[in-house]
Amino acid sequence: MMPAPEVVLERYRRLVIVVRADPVICGHSVEARNIAEAALQRGFTDVRIVSWPLDRLEAAGLPLKPLEGVQPYSPGITVERPEPVGDYRVVDGRWYAGLVGRLVELFTDGTPTICLSLYLSPHTTAVTDALTVAQRVGLPLDVLTIAEAVGSDITNVVRECVEKDRYGAAVHLLSAYLTNDCVLAVSRYTKELIVAEAAELDAKHGTSFAYECRRRIQISYPALDTASYRSIPQSEADAVMARRGLASERYVLFLSRLVKAKGIADLIAGYERSGVSDQVRLIIAGQGPQEASVREMAAASPLADRISVLTDVDDDEKPALMRGCTAFVLPTLPRPEFVETFGIALVENMLAGGGPVITTETGGVPEAVGDTAITVPVSDPDAIAQALRTVTAMTQEEWVAHSNKAVDYALQFDRAVVLDTMLGYLTHSLEGVAC
Repeated sequence: MMPAPEVVLERYRRLVIVVRADPVICGHSVEARNIAEAALQRGFTDVRIVSWPLDRLEAAGLPLKPLEGVQPYSPGITVERPEPVGDYRVVDGRWYAGLVGRLVELFTDGTPTICLSLYLSPHTTAVTDALTVAQRVGLPLDVLTIAEAVGSDITNVVRECVEKDRYGAAVHLLSAYLTNDCVLAVSRYTKELIVAEAAELDAKHGTSFAYECRRRIQISYPALDTASYRSIPQSEADAVMARRGLASERYVLFLSRLVKAKGIADLIAGYERSGVSDQVRLIIAGQGPQEASVREMAAASPLADRISVLTDVDDDEKPALMRGCTAFVLPTLPRPEFVETFGIALVENMLAGGGPVITTETGGVPEAVGDTAITVPVSDPDAIAQALRTVTAMTQEEWVAHSNKAVDYALQFDRAVVLDTMLGYLTHSLEGVAC
């Protein structure tokens, strides 16, 4: 961990975070919230999350929480959703123009600012565009920038561009990334992915992105509010269990986005083969594009009466559901459209003191769980079945020891620790140390 970055904090009291924010169901919108809250605790007096209008998030087809289920931000944190610029004849660029325009205003109002962008496309490119505009017209600037790549911005943009030889878009994205004062990746796996794709681009077009990425990218794991998972009042947890009809039930929990890449079909098949349905229910919680097919799979299962699908779990319920589970299963898959670059839900369950994690060694998952999880091969329902039998056969002492070990490992992802590390990297970059 880097030392507390007092040099940065002395002068820069505003933090701007550019991200897909709440109500998007996404681990990195959670990270943005946690970094914002940690920034207040670290002395920032003006924290702004700059995101997209709600109707655009809905139109994009992103999974969204009900607005009434989103927890309020602390005083001092402002969420801005700039309106589009121009009329209907300007297609998607209207909202991008609104975002860039607002960033130009924030960057040039005389307030020393640190700006963090999560997702390279379009957030990092918006930040670099705003800085370029301000510089070209001679407006005053006192802005330091941090860009964090989360993985999907590489798999969904750079990899596709490399495969289809659309190098212009890949060059644009990587150039914008490396323009920042400090460049981060959300896991070692993500850094390796970026370097590999950059190397392929270099080999085809004679660029030198891989060297710069390998030299400059630092690892910054997602920031979590560890206290909120560790300090759930038992009365609140009991109320959630009662409301969900689980007060006297043991259950296996899946809680994540409902998409094919999360391995839900393998989980249902593993549960069916485990022979433990008389001991534990299966709870599948989340939202996403596979909601209808998950319900169909659950209803068609011979254990349908022991499987529940919950698509309305809010922020307040999640820690309690995790704490109460016998096991937490996320058999995530490596797929062309998505690879788990970390595994925030796994760490949340570990912090909550829930049952042992059962997962795969996909992408950045090993970094999230260390040696505290039961790992199974990808697409192996029989292995999931055996893992469920192993967990349900644990003594109470074994189960508690497993849970405590997971908690100890997960505490390294506390939001204050992550923010201090992030700002420490930025401080080093100002001192000429590669970042």
